Amino acid sequence: MGMTMTQKILAAHAGLDKVEAGQLIEANLDMVLGNDITSPVAINEMKKMNEQSVFDKEKIALVMDHFIPNKDIKSAENCKCCRDFANEHEIVNYFDVGCMGIEHALLPEKGLVVAGDAVIGADSHTCTYGALGAFSTGVGSTDMAAGMVTGKAWFKVPSALKFVLTGKPNPWISGKDIILHIIGMIGVDGALYKSMEFFGDGIAHLSMDDRFTICNMAIEAGGKNGIFPVDEKTIEYMKDHSKKTYTVYEADEDAEYEATYTIDLSALKSTVSFPHLPENTKEIGTFDDVKIDQVVIGSCTNGRLQDMREAAAILKGRKVAKNVRCIIIPATQAIYLQSMREGLLEIFIEAGAVVSTPTCGPCLGGYMGILAAGERCVSTTNRNFVGRMGHVDSEVYLASPAVAAASAVTGKISGPAEIGM
Repeated sequence: MGMTMTQKILAAHAGLDKVEAGQLIEANLDMVLGNDITSPVAINEMKKMNEQSVFDKEKIALVMDHFIPNKDIKSAENCKCCRDFANEHEIVNYFDVGCMGIEHALLPEKGLVVAGDAVIGADSHTCTYGALGAFSTGVGSTDMAAGMVTGKAWFKVPSALKFVLTGKPNPWISGKDIILHIIGMIGVDGALYKSMEFFGDGIAHLSMDDRFTICNMAIEAGGKNGIFPVDEKTIEYMKDHSKKTYTVYEADEDAEYEATYTIDLSALKSTVSFPHLPENTKEIGTFDDVKIDQVVIGSCTNGRLQDMREAAAILKGRKVAKNVRCIIIPATQAIYLQSMREGLLEIFIEAGAVVSTPTCGPCLGGYMGILAAGERCVSTTNRNFVGRMGHVDSEVYLASPAVAAASAVTGKISGPAEIGM
């Protein structure tokens, strides 16, 4: 029996000719990632070890993004811990105010991850980098600490699910609609500890930003990782962003998959995930009016340039509805700057939205848009659990940037067609 893409990457990093699902391996790592919430825990765990030096100062990335700029004393102390550690160990890839971004948008942009890499991050959405043909997965802070010291991590080789994407998406249908559709189809545990591997002619119609969004939310289906094959778009992206050598792995024709799902992208409609699980999906036009209080467009899921452009196309010449707060958060400084150059920020502000510095902000109930009891928010983030963005009696509806922007205009959950797009 052959191997999947994920299994081939893990085999190579374990120094083995072949691995099988369920096998325990120790793999060499190309990148270990942490943020301002998870890194302090890892740093404190590392201090308990006999060996307290990092394995490679260029293969660790510390990104201050969850509470940056600092919102309170605790967040300031966490970031100071990371700053001191980065200085002590001469960490090359340390990102803070002024040169930062949301970690899972920043690392690909900076060229720190390429095809064939094996990456762990103390953040569940580290699975984002599968869009580049890398194996990347979230781990706990203790595993991050061990990874920073040894450059290795233990894995149980995951079994795989095959998703065959066919056809061309209709206008305004993006990667967010695709992954919400998939999660609605298989459930939040439908890919539990499995590799979600994507194939099919439909991939050619997906931008890199779409692919990042899809892989980002693999964890919301329980997936160990998500991964796309490397094609011309992937290679062009890597050449534009990275000087690292990449390795292309392809699944064997006789690779084993536990299940295969075929999805006609041309049949998909704008999809919204209702509270309080990502699997609770409904298509626009299939539910009664849902009035909203807030819209958030940003996050590691949908704060990229394509997302900014789509939101601006919807909001241009329109106004955010009365009594609706619209918060827009470009995911990195570079995206913020390019949005400014293209006039997108002007469009947002003239529409009545506010634009934030790059930060995770309200996604995890941090700051910059916390919800009060009874409030509803349409958000381009990745989770809508009880209390995720504030009060336990608030509600979060997950959607694409196009749906979020249209909803900001109408004051209720709406698709682009409802405002004439």
